[in-house]
Amino acid sequence: MNDYNSLISLIKARIAQKDKSPLYVKVSETIKQAIQQKMLVGGDFLPTERELSEMLSISRITVRKALDVLDKDRVVVRSRGCGTMVSDTLEYSLKEPKGFSQQVVLKGKRPDTLWIKKEIVASNADVAEQLNISVNDEVFLLKRIRYVDDQPVSIEESYVPAHLIADADDIQVSLYEYFRSQNIILTRTKSRVSAQMPTDEFLDHLGLKSTVPVLVIKQVAFDISGQLMEYSVNYCRGDMYVFVAED
Repeated sequence: MNDYNSLISLIKARIAQKDKSPLYVKVSETIKQAIQQKMLVGGDFLPTERELSEMLSISRITVRKALDVLDKDRVVVRSRGCGTMVSDTLEYSLKEPKGFSQQVVLKGKRPDTLWIKKEIVASNADVAEQLNISVNDEVFLLKRIRYVDDQPVSIEESYVPAHLIADADDIQVSLYEYFRSQNIILTRTKSRVSAQMPTDEFLDHLGLKSTVPVLVIKQVAFDISGQLMEYSVNYCRGDMYVFVAED
């Protein structure tokens, strides 16, 4: 992106709005908005701190704080001597129980879900062990295709004890958003990542014709009291995901 006029106009319009949001937050949120609107795409470079400061008539300290927020959320990649670039990979934190949709939104991207199954099934031995329940106990199987900006990126299966979901039709894009609506607060996750070759189902559902590596993330999520709330198996495109496990 060489012409920053549209981006600068968008940020200036946000800065001019009379609300109590800090200036650096207005700048960072607007840059995320620009990414959502395809005004910026992965691989684009942002103006330098000095250029943004001059274009927006704000201090470099404010600009730096805005870029720090974007860097922390991994919306951008900052490199000394190269500048600040819009990230073109989806970094997914294995530590924070935010859920796929929330993490995608933090990247300035748009999540979506195509549901394949929402049904009650009897838990098999693996699911029972992961959720610390008995074999054949009822669980909801929630299977869906995940999208980022209309592009399919993963197939996810979630297993949730049946008593935790009153009506599966109330779950829209985000299971974790449904949990929050039911006052279920997830505080911790435990994950395991492996790699495998893609299955025909994976290639078909994601509309891929060529073989791509698949990252398999198996994760259990705990609530504030330490109870197991979900066991999920996520099959992800290895060419689009980077998983992060911070200390």
